[in-house]
Amino acid sequence: MTRIFLSIAAILGATSVAFGAFAAHALRDKLTERATEIFETGARYQMYHALALLLVALLLSRAEAAQSSLVAAGYAFIVGVALFSGSLYALSLTGFKWLGAITSLGGVAFIVGWVCLFVAALSFK
Repeated sequence: MTRIFLSIAAILGATSVAFGAFAAHALRDKLTERATEIFETGARYQMYHALALLLVALLLSRAEAAQSSLVAAGYAFIVGVALFSGSLYALSLTGFKWLGAITSLGGVAFIVGWVCLFVAALSFK
């Protein structure tokens, strides 16, 4: 799992930077200011959770305990990025307001990931 999470973290980090640059340059004149802010929020949270996934991967490579909590945290962060950031990207590009419900599910996945990381921390010596 360490290699998989590390690889996904790297991809999420790289695409976060690319999406942020895309929003700042290519989309700035095509979207409203609010839609651009929404897109940039997606990129920002994608980066935060790429770094969180990187931390999970590094902890997994060192931890003897809490493996299942760390794996659950990693999956939750990946799902969170897909739902939260993905829905914000789609919302900003399409204007479909119903995507906000999906964004909320992504936020819940992020919270689950952080709680799983907390549970893992309790088992560290």
